[in-house]
Amino acid sequence: MLIKTVFSGFGGQGVIMMGYLLATAGMYEEKNVTCLPSYGAEVRGGTANCTVVISTEEIASPVASEPEFAVLMNNPSLFRFQNQVQSGGTIFLNSSMIESRPIRGDLEIYEVPVNDLAKKLSGNKGSNIIMLGAFIKKTGVVSFETMTHALKEIFGAKNPSIFKSNKAALQLGYDYLD
Repeated sequence: MLIKTVFSGFGGQGVIMMGYLLATAGMYEEKNVTCLPSYGAEVRGGTANCTVVISTEEIASPVASEPEFAVLMNNPSLFRFQNQVQSGGTIFLNSSMIESRPIRGDLEIYEVPVNDLAKKLSGNKGSNIIMLGAFIKKTGVVSFETMTHALKEIFGAKNPSIFKSNKAALQLGYDYLD
């Protein structure tokens, strides 16, 4: 198994955190993992993306040319990455912000209105974690339990209420694509 994923959006949307959480969960499942973040010049408000490779075998390169999956949080990300996803791959779209749709017909598309779903949560935050929940539900790259463990390890010690809200966001995204 070798799974390549790119997460992309505006700086501040949590795309780097999505990649970090996925990579951490992959390590908890004792898989080989690379995580390669890329920040735009402005960071917050600029473009950001993160490439994650998870494998049961050794990983030769952290660069994910022709990823199987793309998680896209805004229009510029769709325009940049839709043609890089391999034929037969899958794109997860933040349909709350992305008005366009991929021009390719050889991709599976999941539309998740994460910004709208986040309004159901206290503080109206967690759109990235909602998308991560939908992503792990459909891909099975890591289990829900392992991702919950990663959330607890990363957020729980600093602030248990942040872990609780992120767990609710993860569950919301996981349940959305039933």
